[in-house]
Amino acid sequence: MLRRITHFDPAHRSQSRAGGLGHHRLGDRTTVNGNANSAPRLLATAVAAFGVYFCMYAFRKPFTAGTFADQELFGFGLKTALVVAQLLGYVVSKFIGVKIISEMPSRYRVVTIAGLIGFSELALVGFAYAPMPIKPMMLFFNGLPLGMIFGLVLGFLEGRKQTEALSAALCASFIVSSGVVKSVGRWLIADVGVSEFQMPMWVGLIFLPPLFVALAVLQSTPPPDQDDRRLRRERNVMTGQQRKDFFLRYWPGLCLLFFVYIALTIARTVRDDFAVEIWQGLGIDQQPSIHATSETIVAVIITALSGMAACFRDNILAMRITTLAMMTAFVVVSASAMGIRYGLLSPIVFMVACGVGLYVPYVLFHTTVFERLIAASKVPSNLGFLIYIADSLGYLGYAVVMLLPISSGQPHETLPFFGSLLITVAVVSIAALAMANGYFRRTLAEPSL
Repeated sequence: MLRRITHFDPAHRSQSRAGGLGHHRLGDRTTVNGNANSAPRLLATAVAAFGVYFCMYAFRKPFTAGTFADQELFGFGLKTALVVAQLLGYVVSKFIGVKIISEMPSRYRVVTIAGLIGFSELALVGFAYAPMPIKPMMLFFNGLPLGMIFGLVLGFLEGRKQTEALSAALCASFIVSSGVVKSVGRWLIADVGVSEFQMPMWVGLIFLPPLFVALAVLQSTPPPDQDDRRLRRERNVMTGQQRKDFFLRYWPGLCLLFFVYIALTIARTVRDDFAVEIWQGLGIDQQPSIHATSETIVAVIITALSGMAACFRDNILAMRITTLAMMTAFVVVSASAMGIRYGLLSPIVFMVACGVGLYVPYVLFHTTVFERLIAASKVPSNLGFLIYIADSLGYLGYAVVMLLPISSGQPHETLPFFGSLLITVAVVSIAALAMANGYFRRTLAEPSL
């Protein structure tokens, strides 16, 4: 009788009915005895999250490995037109995700991921065979479902003592995967003879089997335990009123953080989407492995730094230290841009240095900043809500930049533009982070919270 009573917890029962963003149906035995945080279980979750998002990039980024040289469409260089088309779909997806991801019951996550990926692959088939004027539309439909994958995967990881370490593994996937899938794409074009238009479809098909294996493992992830909920707050689905209340409570600081995120997304995505042109501008061409090599180095450094944030149990202290780390990273970004401009750095050192400098704050937004803000606040929220506001604004800003005449996509013009962009982003972001740090230091310390 005592054993049965021990397994009954009304909080768990109500949480299961709510179907919160970060939870599966709660198993009493798993939740009470703490197996949710066992090392093997957490390692499996981290690997599965890494695998799912790694494979997602095989459906999103391979087309950027093509140069589509000397081709134009609608008055733009063809590659720029394709990047903007997919990006618009991705932006729409992010705005939709503010509501859908913050309200998504956990039981629907895995099947939703599978359906969204399948739709994106069908769009790549259309991209391969549709007439030229229709190809940008196919990439729009390719980007439309993919923007919600990150939030669906993140829902398995948030609200835990180890969230930073788990999310660091997830974020490492989009650092490494972008370079790897572009290397696979360049290999298919250069060595196998696949056309630039059919290559994305084949890369997606190659990564379908490991995607489904990773999804199966992720599906078995247990929910956060009692200690997790005590330290990081319980994460449930949000109503429209709750989303409004949280934003209005912290809007000055949130706007500063979103501003930094927009600038950061623009610089990071230019580096990612135009990596081939940047490498060519640096004098390095026809080396498919260079993308994977540089990004793997970046990922190892970022994962180690981000995982260390889990060592700080105090949420407000963790936010302050994280903000200082982000400001330091932007100093590295600016220094790398100046170094390559004056010939003080080699191409590989420049790409790794600016990659680390951009990805440190970008990953810390996903792993620590918003996670600890929610944990330190007494206003209900979840990670998907904040991430998707930031992402939607960030990618919208990037879409605007891509439509400007300064971003032609030619190798001899892309590198100078990128260097100037890095310096500008670094300076304005350091200033905004300093103000945000002061705001949250005062606000989160208020007794009313």
